[in-house]
Order: sequence, then structure tokens, then C-alpha cells
Amino acid sequence: MTLQKTHATINLQKTGKADFCQMKELKLEQLTTRQKLGMTMTGFVAAAGDNVDYILELIKNHSLGAVWIQPPTTNMDEIIAKIKETADYPILIICDAESGIGDYKIGKHNAIGCTGSEKLAYTFGKVTAITARKMGFNVLCNPLLDMANGNCCCGGNARSLGNDKYKVTELAKAEAKAMHDCGILTVAKHYPGSGKNDSRDIDSHMGEVFSKATEADLLDYSIYPYLELMKENLLDGIMIRHGCFPEIDPDFPASLSKKVIDIIRKKGFDGFAITDALCMMGVVAKFGKKNSIGLAVGNGNDLALPYTEDNEFSYNALCECYDEGMIADDRLDEAVRRVLEAQHKTLAQPKYTALTDEDIANFDRINLDSVFAKTDAGVSTSISRDGKHFFAILTENVIDLEQRLAVDTFSGGWYRPYDIADKLKELFPNSTIETISQFPSPGENWRILEHSIGHEDVIFITFFNSMAYIGTECLTSRILSLMNAMQMSNRISTVVHFGNPYVLEDVPHMPRVIVGTTSAENTLAAIDVLAGNYPANGVLTYDIKLK
Repeated sequence: MTLQKTHATINLQKTGKADFCQMKELKLEQLTTRQKLGMTMTGFVAAAGDNVDYILELIKNHSLGAVWIQPPTTNMDEIIAKIKETADYPILIICDAESGIGDYKIGKHNAIGCTGSEKLAYTFGKVTAITARKMGFNVLCNPLLDMANGNCCCGGNARSLGNDKYKVTELAKAEAKAMHDCGILTVAKHYPGSGKNDSRDIDSHMGEVFSKATEADLLDYSIYPYLELMKENLLDGIMIRHGCFPEIDPDFPASLSKKVIDIIRKKGFDGFAITDALCMMGVVAKFGKKNSIGLAVGNGNDLALPYTEDNEFSYNALCECYDEGMIADDRLDEAVRRVLEAQHKTLAQPKYTALTDEDIANFDRINLDSVFAKTDAGVSTSISRDGKHFFAILTENVIDLEQRLAVDTFSGGWYRPYDIADKLKELFPNSTIETISQFPSPGENWRILEHSIGHEDVIFITFFNSMAYIGTECLTSRILSLMNAMQMSNRISTVVHFGNPYVLEDVPHMPRVIVGTTSAENTLAAIDVLAGNYPANGVLTYDIKLK
């Protein structure tokens, strides 16, 4: 089907440019149907930053409720400036900031949970919000309220504040309070969470995810933090996940399900609901790109997030779905009302607009104080600095530590084998340091086995980088086979692991386990813990069954 061009379907007089500081709030009763449909859409700017013109056209015509710009986007400052120059109403400018934003990053929410500190949770919210606001954002998809109730895909554990609903609630409250104090709206995610004992070994980016949870189960556990934040007016919006809950709705995933969304509506929540990205296979493979957008708004979301740079397709999809009867007028008005109310909230003056030295120092503590250690009775957290240890650093691909000839995609990311190796050489000068890839060849396995002979012990530095489209989260069977073989003679004293901690359930027993988070600063802090230079202040917020 050929979609109509939007300049024909909008059919509005352009409003011209205005100063973003002199906002005029749009009125529901003054909007046409086509404008209302645009108010339920989240425009998307891709990493290249070259798909802005159509978004600006929609904004000029008062036909766009929100825009999503995910850092780092090329020319992001320029793009946001254009949006603000064009908009004469307080359009929502949104992004994810689970790990922080700009120059201030932590190991995702996992790091906050592992500190166990409400003060540091508030600091994270404050630093992130002030930084984001200076960049031009007024809405952040924080805090993340998913419970770490077992191993799952796409960072469900590395991103989680923990598995205790009361502790998660208190940390999330502190973070959300800080965001409000700094003039940023909160979007908690990914509603409604999951059942307490669900296994989530499928990534919703790749396919459908199912939960056995009933409405009562959800209210008792994973929705609990949402309700508590709602009571204190700390919940401006919620992001709806693509998980399926057949005990509640056998036909639609949560993101398209009125029944699932209505659970929190019945409890009094009247903030806006936005879908998770509608490009994921957990929803688009079954319902299609166009219908997913229409069903999302028609069944209870107030903002659809197509997450595609083809913004013209997304807008026209909404219009077609409305014309086909998929979106009722009263449902459309309800959605637009909530979006306009959220836009109004963004005009409130913040309590804090600048960071202090204390804020920055406390933010840095999150990366330092989120290292957790577990040892056998009588075993120290640290190892001797002058000992002859053998370190095996797990890498994504084969790299050469001496020549620094890397095909390792993590070299510029949070897991930096070169930096870790340099830190080990500094702190353990008498030791041997080598790398091994996630899928080692027979020759790599032989090298590690042979070269480690004659050393006091072996220390594995491992990681799991939780990302979309990589499937089940686990250490590879080849690495586990190597560990099991070496531990037959108790050669491994330590594993230092970063990322999803549940993958450690598969490794053989180690006398010393150190767990860190997904930031470059934390990887080096964990090495300082191993050397005895810094205490392991972190708490493990997951029910991991170590052997």
C-alpha cells in the first residue's frame, strides 16, 4: 500500500518559529485529528543525525508529541537546537540514560544497586538529570525497575537495581526525586516487569518473551516499585515492554495490551505510557510495523515509539490505523491529554541546575563502591602483589597485548583489555598476563594451559556484555571447559567478572570471586580490590548460586 504524503494529510497552516523559552501550551480542543495523532508519536533521530527535516515539519504543524534522540548522535547539539528553535510548544525530548549521560557514566543501574546507597542513587539521578537538561533533554527513561530474579537476556541483570522489591523501591525513589529536583521527567521501565520465578532466556529484540505471572503476581512483586513511586508523585511515565503474559492477555504482548496496561491504571496511575521500541521482533514479527504502531496507541499507550528513522512512515501509519478504526476517538483524546500534561510539567523550574564538586566525587564513588567480593572461609579478598600469578583476560576476539593489534570490539568501550593488562602489570609486576578469546581455538587453550604451569595460581578476568540480539547470556562452553579442566587440580584461585553475574553459576568453584559492573572505571577498581588497594564495598543484590 502506498502511504499518503504527510504534507497532504496534515493540511494545517504552519505556525512558524518561536523561542523555546516562550512556550504556548497546546489545547486538546484546538487540535485537529491529524494533529492529535501526531501527538501520540515519538519521532526518532538516528545516530547519523540526518533525518531531522520531516520531524521539524511535524513540529511546525503541532503534530509531534515527542522526539527520541539517543546520544551519541552526530550533531546532536545542533539537532536539539533546531528542534527547540522550531517548537513553540514544550515538546518532549527523550532519551535513555541507564548508565548516565555525557561525561558521567556508571556500570548501568547494577552499579547503584551494588552500592546499596540511597545517597548515591540520588547523586546518580542529580548528575544525570543536570547533564541531560544542559544537553536539551527534558525526559529520561530512568529509573529502571526490572527485578533481577534470575538470568535473563539483554542486560536484565546488569541493568537492574536488584531483586528485593523494597530495596529497589527505595533506590528508585531517591533517583527519581533527584531527577525531579533537576527538572527532568521520569519514565520507569520496563512495565510490568516479570514474574518472580520467570526464566527470560529469549531477547525480545529477537522474539516473543513469555511470563507465567498473573495479575496478582505482578502487583505483589514487579509492579510494587511503580505503585510506591506513584504514591509520591515520582512517576511521570512508564515504558511498556514487549513481554507476553498469557494468564492476563492471551492475545497481545504487554506493549499492545489494554488488559496489562490497565492493571496500573486501575491503581490510579494517570501519567503517560510509552512503548518500548516497536522495531523489536517480539512485536513486529507477529503484528507488522504499521499495525504495531496503531495497536500500541489504540490499546492504551499514549506515545508510540517506532524507533525508526522513517518518521514519515510512522506518522502515516498512525493516520491509516485511525482511518481503519484501530484507534477510537476517546482513546486518542485520552492519550493526547496525558502527553500535553507531560509537556506542561517540563516547564517547571528546577531546584538544582549546576553540579558541585561533592556531586562529582559522590558520582565517582558509584563506580568504586560497587565491587563485590565473595571468598571461602579464611581466604583474603586480595592476592600478593609480588607473587607469580598467571592472568587470563577474556576478550571478545583475539588481540595482541604487546603489539596492540586489536580486532576486539571492546577496545573503545567499557571493557578495555589493554587498560586492564596495564593495571595488572603495574600492580603485579612478577606475573604473566595473556588473553584468551570467548571462543578459543585448540591452540589458544593449549597456550593458556601450557603457559600457566609454574605459576602460583591462575586468575581469570571475565566479562559478559549484555546487549540486544546476542541471545542467551552465558560464558561459552569452550571457556567453561577450560576452567573445569584447570580446576580439576585446583589451579584457579580467582575469577574477576564484569557484567551479568548470573553467568558465574556455570563456573566451577573458586576460592575467590570478585564481581564488578559495566564501566571502565569499575574494571580498574576491581583490580585495585584484588591488589588490596581498595575495599570491596559492594553488596550482591542477586540470588546467585555459586558452586
